[in-house]
Amino acid sequence: MTQPASPARQDAPIPTAKSAPAGGGWRRPLGLRADVRNLSLLGVLAVLIAVGGITKPDEFLDVSNLQLVLTQASIIGVVTVGMTFVITSGGIDLSVGAIVALASVWATTVATQEYGFAGILFTAVIVGLGCGLVNGLLIAYGGMVPFIATLAMLASARGLALQITDGKTQMVTVNSVLDLGIKDAYILGIPPLVLVFAAVTVIGWLLLNRTTFGRRTVAVGGNAEAARLAGIDVRRQRLYLYLLSGLCCGIAAFMLIVLAGSGQNTNGNLYELDAIAAAIIGGTLLSGGRGTIVGSVLGVLVFTTITNIFALNNLESAVQQIAKGAIIVAAVLIQHRTLRGSET
Repeated sequence: MTQPASPARQDAPIPTAKSAPAGGGWRRPLGLRADVRNLSLLGVLAVLIAVGGITKPDEFLDVSNLQLVLTQASIIGVVTVGMTFVITSGGIDLSVGAIVALASVWATTVATQEYGFAGILFTAVIVGLGCGLVNGLLIAYGGMVPFIATLAMLASARGLALQITDGKTQMVTVNSVLDLGIKDAYILGIPPLVLVFAAVTVIGWLLLNRTTFGRRTVAVGGNAEAARLAGIDVRRQRLYLYLLSGLCCGIAAFMLIVLAGSGQNTNGNLYELDAIAAAIIGGTLLSGGRGTIVGSVLGVLVFTTITNIFALNNLESAVQQIAKGAIIVAAVLIQHRTLRGSET
């Protein structure tokens, strides 16, 4: 007489995106492909730097311009770190740009600025977390599709940001915040915002690659049902991931306040597209199950450098968008070829 199947144990191993054969043979080829991809992105970045140095040597290679490129990359880079986690889990967040806008204007109201540096930073982070919480609850416990839930948040956050500002720019008057954006605050020639980005990147890499939280994120993205049977609370994990994305948006909003010295309802425009694009070309799978923080950061640097080169050469923004679109299409095609190659 056959025995009934035992229920899934809580201490069962966390599943990965695919069933690995003995010895983990498929992991080595994928790891090798990840290294090749990162080296390729470094090569693309080197080519772009060479192009910028050739077309506008005095301007592009100027230390101030390079500092500006890194600073601009830092803001969208922090957002991209959060987006990488969400996409790795098989989700998407279209509201990150709107959350950045809402957090920046809420943190720069006259009432908030009365509490000084701490008040502005606290408000930006709390607003980001609050929006992430709403997204997470709607998706994880409300059963809404991530695309729809975050699209609704995009519209709502943009509308609320416009209502708070009444379409006007809110200037920051707190000197301790503004001082972070001046050159006297640079540490060994490195802007403080770049150091914040570096810290977020390191923490994100450790969280994704060296913790149970990261393994659960990959497992949920690879096969949510298998993850649930292995004892992972899939709904709670997804809630945490959208909270993390909201936190990154709050941090980015504060960084943007420091850089611009103001809060505007137009802040963060198209950040969601830039973050998704950077994650994709970095090697994070849109279908979930695989993510790379290093690749996402390199993707951010590639796009920011392209934007800077186009601006210095007075080229139309339309051409810039076409170039970005072509890069995204090429990255997705490479992803499909990589997946097919790993399955054969």
